[in-house]
This record gives sequence, structure tokens and C-alpha cells, in this order.
Amino acid sequence: MSNHNTCSGMAAISICESLMLALNDANILPETEIRGVLRDAAATHEKAEGSAADLEMHRAVADLINRIIAGGNPVRRR
Repeated sequence: MSNHNTCSGMAAISICESLMLALNDANILPETEIRGVLRDAAATHEKAEGSAADLEMHRAVADLINRIIAGGNPVRRR
């Protein structure tokens, strides 16, 4: 993966995390709904089809999302 793609992915994760935290702070989405959004995202990648390389990437993405769900929000635990 190129450095540009890596940076883009990290930026996207940071932006999404900030948006989810803001939605929770504003009492727009409770944590249960946020976890549901994350579970839906992981499931989409778990069910993905494509080449072996595509499937490997989708599995890695699903694994990352599932680790985020399992780990909770480290920002809020500080």
C-alpha cells in the first residue's frame, strides 16, 4: 500500500472517530448505535467478494473494526 493510501486511511479513521465522538457527546447517537454502525461496517467487509488480494484487505479491515469494537473507546477512558 502506498504512503498516500496509508495516510488517507489514517485520516479517514481519525475523522470518523471524531464525528462519532461528537455525535455521542451531543446525545445524537448513543454508544450502542455507534457500536451498531461499526458492526455493520465490519459485516460489510466480512461478506465482501473479490480476488484473493481483495479478500485479504477486506478481512484485515473487518479485523481492525472488530478490534476497535472490542477495545472500546480509549479516548474516553483517560
